[in-house]
Amino acid sequence: MRRVLTGLLALWLALTPAFAAIEAHDFQTPEQEQRYQHLIEELRCLVCQNQNLADSNADLAKDLREQVYTMIRQGATDQEIVDYMVNRYGDFVLYRPPFKKSTAALWIGPFVILAIGVLVVALYVRRRRREPASAGDEAELARARELLNDDETKSS
Repeated sequence: MRRVLTGLLALWLALTPAFAAIEAHDFQTPEQEQRYQHLIEELRCLVCQNQNLADSNADLAKDLREQVYTMIRQGATDQEIVDYMVNRYGDFVLYRPPFKKSTAALWIGPFVILAIGVLVVALYVRRRRREPASAGDEAELARARELLNDDETKSS
């Protein structure tokens, strides 16, 4: 019975990808297909947020891919498609949003955080260099020397 269940489980796992939805689009030219691929790789999935439309399986991503396909078939330019998406969903739909007031934090923020981190580390290191060795450190060092000397005399 166990072998039957294991076999059925293996068969089910092997066939699971066959049930995944595959989007097939017919393009009039290879250029249209290249434009489609480029656009869905440059537009972000609004649900997943860390994936582009090409990589996402979210329902919204499927709808947006269909919209891009439809607009390409209708003769829209890449810029018109991007403008449509930005007007509808904002700059967040772009993987590389333009630099402007509303996106300045996205572009500058990581550098500010990095600079603050470097400054904190530099101040910490500088402060540690200025501090004299504490009495506790001297006592521990003396104790370690004593233990080493004891080990050497026992070894001899």
